[in-house]
Amino acid sequence: MARTFAYLRVSTAGQTTETQKRQIAAAGIEVEDYRIIAETVSGSVEATKRPGFARLVDRLEPGDLLVVTKMDRLGRNAVDVMTTIKQLGKMSVRVKSLDLGDADLTSAAGRMVTQILNVVAQFERELIVERTQAGVDRARAQGKRLGRPPALDPERRAEIAAGLRKGEAISALARRFGTSRMTVQRIRDGYGKVNAIVEVT
Repeated sequence: MARTFAYLRVSTAGQTTETQKRQIAAAGIEVEDYRIIAETVSGSVEATKRPGFARLVDRLEPGDLLVVTKMDRLGRNAVDVMTTIKQLGKMSVRVKSLDLGDADLTSAAGRMVTQILNVVAQFERELIVERTQAGVDRARAQGKRLGRPPALDPERRAEIAAGLRKGEAISALARRFGTSRMTVQRIRDGYGKVNAIVEVT
């Protein structure tokens, strides 16, 4: 007899899966509590490497239905989601995502829907990359400085360089100017011919 399971996932301990549980119930899908698998794991972790999901797959049998509220519960990205759906399809397990209606994602129609959504998602990602690069190019053309501002102004950098020439220790200069040893070392390396005392720590 076919059974219905639900997979619920949140990314951090401060979140709860109760909302997902209520959404499934509101959709008229009855899932017994012992067939609801909930876990807290980052979406960046592949589905097959999630302890809760791995246990769920071991319990699934041909004809079972797996319900999630959104496709991203099933994987870390489009490729992972498609791989997971394909794996479940080979097991003859049906997959339903509430945000996609009643389609069984392992069916031909369901696979077509997910593939279209993945193409759209990839297109959106590429647009974001293009817009970001265009913004960077525009800023450079306008002479704007990109990245983090320098930790020290030119005058203080010159004072540190002078201290290095006098033989002051890197750690001492870092403390005096309220900066890191790495910053002082970069100033030393930038001047090239500075004789600095590098303390052994």
